[in-house]
Amino acid sequence: MQTGVLNAANTSSSSFVSYRIYEQVKCYTPAGDVALWFMYQPLLMNKSKFESLSDAQQAALRAGAAKAEAYYLEEAKKQDAASVKVFADAGVEIANMSPADFEAWRAIAMETSYKKFVSDVSDGQELLDLALSVE
Repeated sequence: MQTGVLNAANTSSSSFVSYRIYEQVKCYTPAGDVALWFMYQPLLMNKSKFESLSDAQQAALRAGAAKAEAYYLEEAKKQDAASVKVFADAGVEIANMSPADFEAWRAIAMETSYKKFVSDVSDGQELLDLALSVE
């Protein structure tokens, strides 16, 4: 962004802060109730190794993963709020996205980038449907 190659970026709230993006932008749209993207912090494991575990071990692993997911969600919300303060303190305009803003964006995307993705990517429609099914 500093060299002018990019004029926008999308990453996690904590990365926006650690990369000091607030030094390069005039406006910041923070994560909120509606967003154009989402981040997961999944626990990944080799499928055959997982299936070789006993039912009790699998259950324990799933329970631990659920606990970690809940913890991360709360920590991410803290990072989201902290990023807003950092950007605001740096004099950056905070532009919260409303549900109406989101729907307007999605209407444009459906006619432009979504269509291009579906036409250019093998299994594009299936992948798009999966992405849009995330709540």
